[in-house]
Amino acid sequence: MRQFAQLYQSLDEASGTNAKVDALVHYFSRCVSADGGWAVYFLVGQRIKRLIPSREMRQWAAQTAGIEDWLFEACYDSVGDLAETMSLLVAAASEATAQSEQTDEGLAHWIESRVLPLGQLEEQTREKLLLESWNLLSNHERFVFNKIVTGGFRVGVSKGLVIRALAKVADLETSVIAHRLMGSWEPTSQFFESLLSQDDGTADASKPYPFMLANPLQEEPNALGSPGEWLAEWKWDGIRAQVLRRGGNSFVWSRGEELILQRFPELHNAIAQLPDGTVLDGEIVAWKEERVMSFADLQKRIGRKKVGKKLLGDVPCRFIAFDILEHHGQNIRSLPLSERREKLLQVVEPIEDSALQTSTALNADSWDALAEQREESRYRGTEGLMLKRLDARYEVGRPAGLWWKWKVDPFVCDAVLIYAQRGHGRRSNLYTDYTFAAWDEGQLVPFAKAYSGLTDEEIRKVDRFIRKNTLEKFGPVRSVKPELVFELAFEGIHESKRHKSGVAVRFPRISRWRHDKPIDQADTLATIKSMAQLEVV
Repeated sequence: MRQFAQLYQSLDEASGTNAKVDALVHYFSRCVSADGGWAVYFLVGQRIKRLIPSREMRQWAAQTAGIEDWLFEACYDSVGDLAETMSLLVAAASEATAQSEQTDEGLAHWIESRVLPLGQLEEQTREKLLLESWNLLSNHERFVFNKIVTGGFRVGVSKGLVIRALAKVADLETSVIAHRLMGSWEPTSQFFESLLSQDDGTADASKPYPFMLANPLQEEPNALGSPGEWLAEWKWDGIRAQVLRRGGNSFVWSRGEELILQRFPELHNAIAQLPDGTVLDGEIVAWKEERVMSFADLQKRIGRKKVGKKLLGDVPCRFIAFDILEHHGQNIRSLPLSERREKLLQVVEPIEDSALQTSTALNADSWDALAEQREESRYRGTEGLMLKRLDARYEVGRPAGLWWKWKVDPFVCDAVLIYAQRGHGRRSNLYTDYTFAAWDEGQLVPFAKAYSGLTDEEIRKVDRFIRKNTLEKFGPVRSVKPELVFELAFEGIHESKRHKSGVAVRFPRISRWRHDKPIDQADTLATIKSMAQLEVV
């Protein structure tokens, strides 16, 4: 546990990616396999679900520190992070014990002997085990332990950096490590050893490939050269997924690495017709009456592990394939897109099932002609165009210059800040999560939450305003004097019975601070609804 806590501190204090990779390499090259498995698990973003109710941990920490509950809550409000608050408060009570009884058991021992059992014990036994654990740890180790127990472990390192470090330790290509980390796996010593193994011939038949991602197009497409060097397709607003047909079995993996075929049973028959040893990349969309439905409709299917007949009828779905990664059991990601496209059509076009189809290649002899087609995006229910180099291989992650998202301009509106909440991690002491409202019959009605788009300096200025202009407190949320106006950008709008405003917006973010506008010039709900031609009630 001590070595993992030291790694956490090194990553948290490192200012550059190379320093973070070096810290990871140092840890992975020295840790035992059992610890390595759990370290990879946490560092790539996996979490153990919360094993103890928050109220219990807060109560025990307050009792250990010898303070009243109200004072604990005041400390929590000041610190902004529950794990850190508990670690600091119990430090004085347990530091002397920690210095004399500290153990140097590894991360795996702590997780399997002291963390996982917490979810299975009676309250009194659970309390005893937690307090014993606190006593055996130094202050920083206790902080990391608390992060794991509360399910809030996160540190400033991406999955890509973890992959880089593991590849360096194992002397393997990053693509090999990335592939081995896809799909389902358990954080065992055997897994860690196989992750670093030179033998790559035992891949699980259900394992998908790492997804290739696109960058947003920031310049005019003319800068990309001749349009003849590019494949243009519609950018669908659905669920990115890979379809696998291997060993007579079918699998569908989401980009979030979840198996989701059971949620889309209408895909079964079409996928079963694919040749064995086929992996397709594409998008699951809601589709009815020869037209794509909105993402809001698709969301009705996303959360359902079992889908009833009514929902299947109301929101039927299909898979639009735009790439093929494996053909007759051979990994063909190194082939240029032009060749992969030919194989994709050969594999999918013969299948007479509308639940599986290939993406349409848009033909145009100039960028201006493509721009005209792009203007049809909202009518067609798409987000714009995808531009892909025809000579590009299928890479891991988000390589520059190969795939571009040429999206239509977002919707924008001016809204008023009315609520705020602290952020997480490095921003846990700043108010960075905001709720915005629009006017409706003379009242400000909340309709969107956003936490990105401001510079660090702007965040500090907004934070100072919030602290000076708080009207009420509702737990961690503060009601703020309505005075600040911001321009919000978002990708879509749909009706919602769950929200007081009657609307929900997709991917809201702050595009600029409107210092020039008083709150009475912020937009109305009627204006926002009219952007998507929603009925104004």
